[in-house]
Amino acid sequence: MKIELNEDRRALRIALLYGLVCHGIFALAGLAMLVGLFFGMSLGFGNVPWPWAFLTNALLLLQFPLGHSFLLSDRGRPLLEKLAPKPHGKTLSTTVYATIASIQLLLLFTLWTPSGIVWWRAEGVALVAVSIAYLTSWILLTKASFDAGPEVQSGALGWMSLARGKKVVFPDMPETGLFKYVRQPIYVSFALVLWTVAVWTPDQLILAASYTAYCIFAPRFKEQRFTKIYKDRFRAYQARVPYWIPRLGRGTKQPQRR
Repeated sequence: MKIELNEDRRALRIALLYGLVCHGIFALAGLAMLVGLFFGMSLGFGNVPWPWAFLTNALLLLQFPLGHSFLLSDRGRPLLEKLAPKPHGKTLSTTVYATIASIQLLLLFTLWTPSGIVWWRAEGVALVAVSIAYLTSWILLTKASFDAGPEVQSGALGWMSLARGKKVVFPDMPETGLFKYVRQPIYVSFALVLWTVAVWTPDQLILAASYTAYCIFAPRFKEQRFTKIYKDRFRAYQARVPYWIPRLGRGTKQPQRR
């Protein structure tokens, strides 16, 4: 009995530690991204001399989508489990994944070496309009993340499951909220964030174009996983709801009832 109690306390301490680290880095990464994008990637702390800065910036740009996708693959998922104490690796894998993603974003938006070139800076009425659009894009991104399951998106699912001594249970396939209008609202919203900034630089254009392409093509792999998991249910959802661009002027097709 005493051994079990000690194990429960140890599991709780591990869960709280992983949760604190995850959400702390998540908040820092979110703030860095919020500020960095709005000012067109002109505020990075990187100080690599040119032309070497081009190489380091390219590596920073690529490490997020490549690492993000790899860790969701059959090869990458076992690595997540190894980054938590046994026997809690599987339970904490979602928390570890969110932590790594946050670290990647924090590196991108803090270590970027700005080009120093500014093409356009919003002022006056344009600044107000762009700021409203930027804020709206972030609201849509937050809404889409909540619709998909905030505990998964934030990394809370893993550590909270361990703290409660329960098995990880993923939320059901999202079909409500923004998912009623497009199948990939998180990626669509993130793309909108990339293009509604107040300062345009070569840095921002490269980042926006690259990550928009990622937002368009990467979800295809996610949908392959969903097809394996949900089978005909997800195929019916695919037929009913558009991939990226909502149908304007009419609702999504509803399945016929017999």
